[in-house]
Amino acid sequence: MRSFDFAPLYRSTVGFDQLANMMDRVLSNEVGQSSYPPYNIEKTAEDAYRISIAVAGFAAEDLSIEVKENALVVTARKAEDVEEKTYLHRGIATRAFERRFHLADHVRVTGASHVDGMLHIDLEREIPEALKPRRIEIARGDAAQIEKDVVDAKAVN
Repeated sequence: MRSFDFAPLYRSTVGFDQLANMMDRVLSNEVGQSSYPPYNIEKTAEDAYRISIAVAGFAAEDLSIEVKENALVVTARKAEDVEEKTYLHRGIATRAFERRFHLADHVRVTGASHVDGMLHIDLEREIPEALKPRRIEIARGDAAQIEKDVVDAKAVN
C-alpha cells in the first residue's frame, strides 16, 4: 500500500487540520475492514441524513448508539442464549459489532428507530447563525456629501 506524507499540507495551510486528519484516517484504515453489518447512508432533505443499518436478529435492547467527539458509534451485543439450539444451517449472523461514523461539525443525531430488522439513525446539520453567509450592505455616498466632507477636513487642518 502507498503511504502519503501530509507534512507539506500542514506547512502550507492554516485551518485545514481536520481535512488532513480525515485523509490520514481514511488512508490508514485497514484494507480488510469488516463490512458487517451492511448499511446505507441517504440524504433525506437539504440538511438531513439517515443512516440505516441491517441488524437482523438484534433486539432494540441489544443495540447502543453513542455520540462522542464528532463520532457516531453503534454497537451491538447479543445476549447469551440460555438454551442450546441445534442449527442445520445458520446464515443469520448475530455476532457483536461496533460501527463508527465520523460526523462533520454541526451535525447532530435527532433520533433513532428500530423497525423490521433495520436500525435507522436520523441526523441533521445545524449551521450556527454566526457561520451562515450574510450580506454586507455597501453604503452609497452622495458625491456632493463626500466633497463637502473633504472641504470640511481641509478647513479644520
